[in-house]
Amino acid sequence: MTKATPWLHPVLISLAVVALMFALFNFGNVKRRLIGRPLRTRELNQSHTKLVWGIALPILAADLYSSVAYGPEAGITELSKLGPSVKWMIIPITASTVLLLVILITSYIMGVIAYPSGGGAYAIAKDNFKGKWIGLVAASALLIDYVLTVAVSVSSGIQTMASSYPVLVRHETSLSVLCVLIILFVNLRGVSESAKVFSAPTLFFMLCMLFLVGAGFVDEMHHGFVQPQTPPWGTVPQGLTLLLLLKAFSAACSSLTGIETISNAVPIFRESQTGAIKAYIALGLITAVTLLGFSYNLYVQGISVKPNNTMLSQLLLVYFGHGVIYQIIIWATLLVLILAANSTFTGFPQLSALVASDGFLPRALVMRGDRLGYSNGMIVLAALSILLIEVFSAQTNALIPLYSIGVFLAFTIAQLGLTRRWMRVKGRGWKAKAIINLFGAIVTTVVSIVVAVTKFTGGAWIVLVILPILVFLATRIRKHYNNVADALRMDVEHSPPVEHRVISVVLVSSVHQIVRQTVSFALSTTNEVVALYIGFDDESIKRMEDKWEQWGSPCRLITVKSEYRSLLTPLSRFIKRLENYEGGKPDHIQLLIGQFIPKKWWHQILHNQSSLLIRTWMIKHRDVVVTTLPFHLPK
Repeated sequence: MTKATPWLHPVLISLAVVALMFALFNFGNVKRRLIGRPLRTRELNQSHTKLVWGIALPILAADLYSSVAYGPEAGITELSKLGPSVKWMIIPITASTVLLLVILITSYIMGVIAYPSGGGAYAIAKDNFKGKWIGLVAASALLIDYVLTVAVSVSSGIQTMASSYPVLVRHETSLSVLCVLIILFVNLRGVSESAKVFSAPTLFFMLCMLFLVGAGFVDEMHHGFVQPQTPPWGTVPQGLTLLLLLKAFSAACSSLTGIETISNAVPIFRESQTGAIKAYIALGLITAVTLLGFSYNLYVQGISVKPNNTMLSQLLLVYFGHGVIYQIIIWATLLVLILAANSTFTGFPQLSALVASDGFLPRALVMRGDRLGYSNGMIVLAALSILLIEVFSAQTNALIPLYSIGVFLAFTIAQLGLTRRWMRVKGRGWKAKAIINLFGAIVTTVVSIVVAVTKFTGGAWIVLVILPILVFLATRIRKHYNNVADALRMDVEHSPPVEHRVISVVLVSSVHQIVRQTVSFALSTTNEVVALYIGFDDESIKRMEDKWEQWGSPCRLITVKSEYRSLLTPLSRFIKRLENYEGGKPDHIQLLIGQFIPKKWWHQILHNQSSLLIRTWMIKHRDVVVTTLPFHLPK
C-alpha cells in the first residue's frame, strides 16, 4: 500500500485551512467566484438549466461507457488461469453481458415511462411493494454504489496515470482527492456548466473506442477474420465449472454499472421522458457495439491477460504501435475513467433528494443551491468518496470487491417492481413487458448472488453489513420527523398566541457604544432589564460598578466574579438563578449580546468570537432566547 510523501499532505492541509479561513470571513465573494451567480427559482424549468439529450448523454453515460475499456478483460481474467484455450470465451461472456445490457436498458426505459420524476429503482420499489424497507434497500444500495463509483473511478484513473508516470506513484491519494474536489466545484456551478467541461472528453473517448473497433475490422478485412494468432473456437478447457463461469460473467458485468443514472436524473432533460429514452437508446447502441467489437478484436488478435499491461493497451499496440494514436487513446481512457465519477454527481443528489423528500434522509438534501442543483447532496457524495479514498489509500484493488453489489441488488428490485406493476396495471402489451422484467430479475438476482458470494471475503461483507445499517438509520430519521410533526401540530382555531413575561439580560464588558445600543434596545422591548458583568478579579468589577453608576445606572447591574476566567459557567449559573427570580419565574429570558462587525474581513481574526460561543452554549437552555445586536464599525 503506497503512501504520500511526508510534505505533500501537510501542504494540502495548510492550503485548505487558509482557504477555509478566507471563505468563512469573505463567504459571499468566495462563493460567487467559485460557484457563479445565484439563479432564481423560476429559472429551474428554463432551458439553460436543463440539457438536450445529446449533451446529457456523455454526462450521464461516462460511468457506464468508461467501463467498456475493462469490462471484457475483467470477465476473461477470471478464467485466464485455465490456460490459453479460454481466450475464445471472451466473446460469449461479452455477448451475455450485452444481452443483459439490452434487458436492463429496456427495463429502465419502461421505468422512465412509468416514473417520469426520476428515482429509478427507489421510485419503482416505493410504488410497487408494500412497506418501506424494500425501497430503502434499493436506495441505500444505489447510494453506496454511487460513492464507490467516485472512489473507484478516480482512483483507477490516477493509478493508471501513475503506472505510466512513476513520479506520481507516491501521490495517488492526494491527486485522487484533488480530482474529486475539482469535479465537485464544477458540478456546484450547475448541470450546464459541468456539461460544458465534461461532455467533450467523454464524447472523444467514445469516438476513440469506435475508431479502434473500426480499425480492427479494417485490419481483419485485409488479413482475414481468422488469423494465425486467433485461438481455436469452442474448446472447453479442463477445470471449467459452472460457478467459475458465473464468476466470470459477474465480473464482466462490472461494465454495466451506471445504467440507472439516466433514470435517476430524468428531471435534468429538457425533453424529460422523451430525452431520457433517446439517451438510453443511444447509450445502449453505442455501448453494445463497442463491447462486441472490442471483444471480437481481442479474440481475433489472441490478446492474453497480462498483469502489467491491459488488453486495451495490447490491442492498441498491435494496430498502432507506440505512436501518436496509441498515446491519444490511452490518455482519453485515463481521462474518462476519472470523469466517470462526474455522472454520479448528477445521480446521487437526485436520488438522495427524492429519498429525503419522503423523510428518510436529512431534509437539507432536498434544498437546491444557488445554481439550482442539489448542492448538499454533491458535497455529501464528495466527502464520503474522499473518506473512502483516504481509508483505502486510493488503491483500486482494495475498493473493487465492494463494487457492483449494490447496483445489481437495485437492478433486481427495480425489475421485480416493474413486473408487479405490469401485472397490476396491465395495459397494452403488459404480458411481454412482465416477461422481460421477470427474466431480467432472475438474471440480476443470479449475478447479485454470485458477486456477493465470490467477493464476500474480499470485502463485499462490508457493503452487506452497511446496507441494513443505512436502512435502519433511514427509518429512525423518518420516525424523528414524524415526532417533530406531532410536536408542532396544533389546533389553529383554539390555540391563539399568548403574551409572555420576558426578562432581558444584557451581557456587558464595559461602558461603550455597543453597550449603549444594546441596553437601549432592551429597554425598548421590556421593562424588566438587567445588565450582567462577569469579571475576573475584584478590581475590574469595582471599575465596572463605578462606570455604571457614572453612566446613570440605566438598569440594574449584576456583577459576577469568575476566578477561572470563564464566561460560560458563571453565565449558566446566573441563568438558573434568574429562573427563580424574586419577582417570579419568567416565561422567557432574553440574553442580548452586542457584537461589532469590522469593515474588512481579515479584522475578524484580530478579535475573539465569544458571542458565537455563547450562542452555541445557550442552545441547551429551554427558555433562553439569544439576541445578537450588530454594531458596524466605520473603519
